[in-house]
Amino acid sequence: MFRRLPESEEVTVRFSIDGRSVTARAGETVAAALLATGVVSCRTTPVGGQKRAPYCMMGVCFECLVTIDGIGNRQACLVPVSEGMAVRSQHGARAIADEPLAEGAR
Repeated sequence: MFRRLPESEEVTVRFSIDGRSVTARAGETVAAALLATGVVSCRTTPVGGQKRAPYCMMGVCFECLVTIDGIGNRQACLVPVSEGMAVRSQHGARAIADEPLAEGAR
């Protein structure tokens, strides 16, 4: 469904999605890389469990939330892919009880 436009010089980076090693073009967002590698869903909704995928590709809709390098609720369309990055799909609601409070939020 999605395909990359051809470019003369392509620099690639290797990252993983749900434990599967994939490559992406340097400078691409995580969302663009996911779509280009055939990932059709990157999260499920907290209430009904419906599958969601990148939609607006500009940070407005929040449909592309993933866990990147252990940090959840990251918008994949706003984060550039980097070498060795570990991306995981999010399923349901994200647990926040184990995260420390930000300084000044006590």
